[in-house]
Amino acid sequence: MGDLCCGGGCCCFRCVRTQKIGVVENLGKFTHLVPPGFHCICWPIADIKGQLSLRIQQLDVYCETKTRDNVFVSVGVAVQYRVISEKAYDAYYRLSDPTEQIRSYVFDVVRSTVPRMELDEAFASKADIANAVLEQLTTVMNDYGYEIMESLVTDLSPDARVKASMNEINASRRLKEAAHHKAEADKVKQIKAAEAEAESKYLSGLGVARQRKAIVNGLQESVAEFSEEVEGSSPKDVMDILLLSQYFDTLTHVGANNLLLEHDPSVVAKLQAQVGKSTGFYK
Repeated sequence: MGDLCCGGGCCCFRCVRTQKIGVVENLGKFTHLVPPGFHCICWPIADIKGQLSLRIQQLDVYCETKTRDNVFVSVGVAVQYRVISEKAYDAYYRLSDPTEQIRSYVFDVVRSTVPRMELDEAFASKADIANAVLEQLTTVMNDYGYEIMESLVTDLSPDARVKASMNEINASRRLKEAAHHKAEADKVKQIKAAEAEAESKYLSGLGVARQRKAIVNGLQESVAEFSEEVEGSSPKDVMDILLLSQYFDTLTHVGANNLLLEHDPSVVAKLQAQVGKSTGFYK
């Protein structure tokens, strides 16, 4: 705002800056509003007593309250507002301190809304809190020449100990879920291992059965061929020779491992009798 006086102090040129509006009084009584620009005022009878900014302003309000589950929280609300140029008279004369008026209404709305919510619900309902503040302020402040542009809940902070407890609860829940998933994974691994072992044993049994069948078939063919090629030999003679050969092979393998076993030729006869009894060669 600039001044330029002339005519022995009876005329004063005043400037009102952009995005502001001037309030003119004549001998202490409001007369009119002046827009931005250059104005000639008959001073000291008339004067521009004040200017109101038409820019959007922001007021940050922090309010402490408690939730329905008795947790004290600090709620930060940002209120964006501006002066309505058509109601600049009300904005200038009806409120001595508009920021305190807005702050009081924010306190009233927050302390009547948050106590009806639990802590988790309050975090999830920040938009509802902001809308409640906006509705209340819009209705009231419009009569005083102020337009409420927006209301935002910028912060919702419980006590530090409550934060730590919430973090511990979340950590415990996640550890429990991790343990559950690990147990399920171990269960699946054990089931698959058991299935694999069962399948392995089944296939091993099939292999052993086929091996024994092949051995028996080979013995039968050997006995039959030997009996046909060597006259006067009986199947018993062939079996004696085969058993003796197997016995010596066994001794060879045992000796390779540096083991000492009692050797008795009668073992062959006993083995022969057992095999003959099980196969039915000898009756």
